Amino acid sequence: MTETVLEPVREPVRAPVLSVRDLSVSFRSDTRTVHAVDSVSYDLAPGEVLALVGESGCGKSVTSMAVMGLLPPTAHIGGSIRLGGRELVGATEKELQKVRGKDIAMIFQEPMTSLNPVLTIGRQIGEVLRRHQGLSKKEAKARAVELLDLVGIPAPQRRIDEYPHQLSGGMRQRVMIAIAVACDPSVLIADEPTTALDVTVQAGILEVLQSLRERLGTAIVLVTHDLGVVADAADRVLVMYAGRTVEQAPVHDLFGSSRHPYSRGLLGAVLRPGGEGKRRLPEIPGLVPSLDSQPDACTFAPRCSRADDTCTSGRPGFKAIDLQAGVDALHRVACWHPYGADDAAATTPAPDTLDTTDQEAGE
Repeated sequence: MTETVLEPVREPVRAPVLSVRDLSVSFRSDTRTVHAVDSVSYDLAPGEVLALVGESGCGKSVTSMAVMGLLPPTAHIGGSIRLGGRELVGATEKELQKVRGKDIAMIFQEPMTSLNPVLTIGRQIGEVLRRHQGLSKKEAKARAVELLDLVGIPAPQRRIDEYPHQLSGGMRQRVMIAIAVACDPSVLIADEPTTALDVTVQAGILEVLQSLRERLGTAIVLVTHDLGVVADAADRVLVMYAGRTVEQAPVHDLFGSSRHPYSRGLLGAVLRPGGEGKRRLPEIPGLVPSLDSQPDACTFAPRCSRADDTCTSGRPGFKAIDLQAGVDALHRVACWHPYGADDAAATTPAPDTLDTTDQEAGE
């Protein structure tokens, strides 16, 4: 009798809901061209939270606005952005309007400037529902109440008839989330969703996003400079510098074994509870380079203590990192002289040791 050999059960490979390949964004004027984003690539799986981090001006928000198709006509976009297999680069404004709010949505950074001050909260939520789901005015109002309750706003029946100025900053941010998830989008982009909020409100907003991911299976792109928020909310991190991706890793790999000098600089500039109160936080020397050109070299080299002639003579490609479990293709770094495992873990804080108050990482 022949013994039956059972094949090991493997997890099914989840197709990405959003796939960005070699995305480049430049802005041209009569006198110069600014390369805001330079060959950024990533995949986003269903239900995953991907954090984009880096200093102000590194290209995080421009990358997200390009995905949403919200850049001005002066922007020149190259590469590919595929949402559920649909190519968005080159799509007409009419085609993008059918996608935005329905399949992909965005929580903008400042709700007071994003919400219409002369329209009630209920009408602004209902507008999305009536446009994309064809609900009647009565049905949209009932659904708006459900959405306000979903994002944790008390007394939603009363709040839908109020105006943005009657709500606190945290409640306005929750309204923005309600509008963004009204049509159950497969991808949600959150651009600095906790900026200027106190710690308690910030924690509440993060809980709402986590709950939405668990209930709806929404994939989230989290744009932030706050590494405490990243530690709390993200599954994977993409570190950007001067419009380029320099490191990409699962969140615990990045915090526990970051390899790029820039990533280590950002992590080193974060406050840790119980640390020396009078200790000066280390800073990254120098300034972010001008984006007028795309040098065939490492853009971080002028600020890096490990730089040599190799770094200024060619652009580094992405390398997979050898971790203890083998080569993990999810952790990659673009650096000629990345840190090794022995010296990386000793100088980067673990996620649970970070002060999750709003800190300007590296700024």
